[in-house]
Amino acid sequence: MTGTAPFVRRLLPDLTPWRASRDFRLLWLSGCVTGFGSFLTFVALPIQIKQLTNSTLAVGLIGAFELVPLVVFGLWGGALADALDRRRLVLLSEAGLAVLTALMLVNSLLPHPLLWPIYLVAALVAALDGLQRPALDSMTPRVVAHDQLPAAFALNSLYRNVASVAGPPIAGVVVVVAGAGFAYAVDLLTFLVSLALIARMRPVPPSGSAGAPSLRSIGQGLGYAWSRKDLLGTYAIDLVAMLFAYPVALFPFLAAELHADWALGLLYAATAVGALLVAATGGWTSRVHRHGRMLLFAALGWGVAMTLAGLFGNVWLVLLFLALAGGADQISGVARSTLWNQSIPDELRGRLAGVELLSYSVGPQLGQVRAGAMAKPLGTRGSVWAGGALCVLGVLALTAAIPRLLAWDSRTDPNALAVREQHERRAAAEAAAAAAAAGTGAAGVPA
Repeated sequence: MTGTAPFVRRLLPDLTPWRASRDFRLLWLSGCVTGFGSFLTFVALPIQIKQLTNSTLAVGLIGAFELVPLVVFGLWGGALADALDRRRLVLLSEAGLAVLTALMLVNSLLPHPLLWPIYLVAALVAALDGLQRPALDSMTPRVVAHDQLPAAFALNSLYRNVASVAGPPIAGVVVVVAGAGFAYAVDLLTFLVSLALIARMRPVPPSGSAGAPSLRSIGQGLGYAWSRKDLLGTYAIDLVAMLFAYPVALFPFLAAELHADWALGLLYAATAVGALLVAATGGWTSRVHRHGRMLLFAALGWGVAMTLAGLFGNVWLVLLFLALAGGADQISGVARSTLWNQSIPDELRGRLAGVELLSYSVGPQLGQVRAGAMAKPLGTRGSVWAGGALCVLGVLALTAAIPRLLAWDSRTDPNALAVREQHERRAAAEAAAAAAAAGTGAAGVPA
């Protein structure tokens, strides 16, 4: 037993960021709380629209109302994150999301709830989410030590994957039993708790060299991304993987074709289960340095697993391959996030987080269209396995086209080394300021 203990410890999540950073703990707890509440609203919205209209088209229009605000405000939110206090920006947007949830609650309590406010609030929520997400994502590198970023991302993924597995079933029961209004009320409460947690964090002011938010500053962020072929490779691989091998829209048809309508919920949860298992045993990811290779192999694993999920007609094998795909996607996410956070200067981190928001939001939307279009000539399973095969071919092509990504190493990459030095200088300055404050009395004289 003693011989296996070190091996088990290497697999377990690295809790160092949690222990070392009070601000990271507060941020993590805030995410846990709002993650549960968001799933309640995520499930309540389509159910309420279905109850009001009994129209699949009306339910599907939610995505159309959300996509454009997310794209536009995601880029603008990145510029704001580099120019303003990121904690304050998250607080203000979180308060705005709470107000919008309260409006949904009021509408649900009307004798005859209205449809148009639901679409309006959905669009406004997407806009605020676009404004908030870059600031939220770019806060972690400021509150966690540079070498603890992979572990921090793994811990964030852990609660997100738990929410993805447990959230929808719990939310479905809550909405069906207690109604959409109760779901909105609980979501509102989680926002209030989250606000209290984030308010206790220290400010996260912008870097001194960050400029005012403007179209020019957004262009500077896009220009920086274009100049970094390794970054472009991460965006391109994620887009290819989601475009060709994201068949979630076909799951209801896949369940019917497998004669397993009872397994529809399992199909939706399978990838999240795989991701959760990897996150729960992902302590090894903190010791990886070649994150480009890690990303490429994980993307290939995603494509291969989706290909096998389409080729086999046994529902249990399909669920297994979907879970393997989810595990590969979790590894890919750790690689992407680590490469981004360890090599992008802080004064550009928010704007690049806005670009990243687009890269992992647009891909799944286009992937749904691809899956549905290919299902007409190839059938449901044909669309799944063909998409997986195209993903593998696309990733291999990108590997050949972007050798810099394959060679990326956090120990030698000049951008990563520069960001590490920037992080260490800031940490030393903050420690010196704290020591000076501790050694000075309220009257400005030594204590």
